[in-house]
Amino acid sequence: MRKFDAIVIGSGQGGVPLAKKLAKAGWQTAIVEKRWIGGTCINDGCTPTKSMIACGAAAHVIANSQEWGITVSDFKVDLEKIVQRKNKVVESFRGGATKGMEKTEGLSIIYGEAVFTGEKTLKVALKDGGEEDITAPHIFINTGTLPKVPPVPGLDTVKYLTNTSIMELTKLPSHLVIMGSGYIGLEFGQLFRRLGSQVTIIDKGKQLLKYEDEDVAAAVKKVMETSGVTMHTGANIQKVEQIGDTIRLQLTANGENLAITGSHLLVAVGRTPQSTSLQPEKAGIALDDKGYFKVNDQLETNVPGIYVLGDVKGGPAFTHISYNDYLILYKRLVNKEDTSIKDRPVPYCMFTDPQLGRIGLTEKAAKEAGYDVKVACLDMTRVARAIETGNTQGFMKAVINSNDDKLLGVAILGPEGGEVMSVMQMAMLGGITAKQLREMIFAHPLYSESINNLFMTLEK
Repeated sequence: MRKFDAIVIGSGQGGVPLAKKLAKAGWQTAIVEKRWIGGTCINDGCTPTKSMIACGAAAHVIANSQEWGITVSDFKVDLEKIVQRKNKVVESFRGGATKGMEKTEGLSIIYGEAVFTGEKTLKVALKDGGEEDITAPHIFINTGTLPKVPPVPGLDTVKYLTNTSIMELTKLPSHLVIMGSGYIGLEFGQLFRRLGSQVTIIDKGKQLLKYEDEDVAAAVKKVMETSGVTMHTGANIQKVEQIGDTIRLQLTANGENLAITGSHLLVAVGRTPQSTSLQPEKAGIALDDKGYFKVNDQLETNVPGIYVLGDVKGGPAFTHISYNDYLILYKRLVNKEDTSIKDRPVPYCMFTDPQLGRIGLTEKAAKEAGYDVKVACLDMTRVARAIETGNTQGFMKAVINSNDDKLLGVAILGPEGGEVMSVMQMAMLGGITAKQLREMIFAHPLYSESINNLFMTLEK
């Protein structure tokens, strides 16, 4: 039995920096990884998808170049080269993370799959053969999630894609059908439409992005439809079948019976935690009814000394939240600070074009929480920078507490929406009022300058 001060299972965006910092603090640390260093973000999520989305944006500009007075007679999309570019970026990020850990004194990288054998003991089936038993008083779980496969009749008989496998295609789908209209479905839908595929998105919810306000969701739907994506919401898929090289879906949507046939099917209905494969019951670790690890506000499970970071604990499934989990744990365990995940801000961004940047409460959630609110809205057609660049889709929205004039939440659906949202996030954290933002000096003509105009709408 090999003994450590700390064991980190999984090398995602929380696990890697935590393992390095613990080792640098003098803790003999092991990190166990069954696949590649970097977790979902670097290998299957943020890094590869945003690399490909950048290529889609280039194709969109070229295809619509006449809007800017430029005529491009013809162009060709080479998906194989797009994938090669994506892989190069991923390998660079992954290699950098791996080298950083290999250089860290006191940190052992163990490649293999771990399972609990007792409360603080693990057996690792090593990637290159054999097994190793390890133990530590502190264990950190950062194993993330996998694509969720819904119980749709016939789905197990067809060649469907996931968010990982779709990025390995080297030939464009003639008709990509997407099951699910969350961030993954919408981002891939717009991407492949811009690259030249026909795209149809099917979702059982009547509203896209169920956690957003209705006006925001409706505006996003309009963006997708303007991109040329066919949307079917309020749809119930009854059967999926493979017919030769095509996939046929039978569904009902808004009282209509429909049959949709596509060349490829992407299943993007959510994620499922990688928890049960660890055999947590052998360590006495509790899971919730969806298979996520139960943790308290200090990220500790019901077993003292065993902690969880990132998506596998449920809650907001974002890279930056996983990274913040690491900061909270390190400060608490090494610096002895009283840190907690309670009431932390949760900013996020959907990388459609235009982006949707979000922070804080929606209008609906604020009203349900009992706030007396006022709402400021500004269409992007009234934003100088948007007009100048020819990117006027979307709108800006801020929810303000009428009692103290401070921001409760913001939604920015527009070009560089995530960047503008981040400015507003800083304002929220600093307690800056709507009046102060209305009168603040911003450089002209930035997108952020339109924050002035957004809050001027409250005067009308």
